[in-house]
Amino acid sequence: MGAEFLFMDDNARPHRANIVDECLQSEDITRMDWPAYSQDLNPIEHVWDMLGRRIAARQPPPTCLPELRRALLDEWCNIPQNQIDILIFSMPRRCKACIASSGRHTPY
Repeated sequence: MGAEFLFMDDNARPHRANIVDECLQSEDITRMDWPAYSQDLNPIEHVWDMLGRRIAARQPPPTCLPELRRALLDEWCNIPQNQIDILIFSMPRRCKACIASSGRHTPY
């Protein structure tokens, strides 16, 4: 990754587990300081949410790992590119809202 590599996570509980901390330390990976209640501005998180909602709406739902894999691939391919573009183009507005709220709650 290089000497300037800095790991960023979102303070989710699984990312803060002792085993994760130990792994990062053992690999000499520096973690970025991240406020505990910071906004999640990463557009991919919203894409994951879209994907999860699409999987949850499937009838019948996937019942095994191979079905889930196929469903995820199908739904991933069916997310319209314009929805992803809208998320990307919304970033300046989201960042302004986050700055205006001093990192507290925003409508996003």
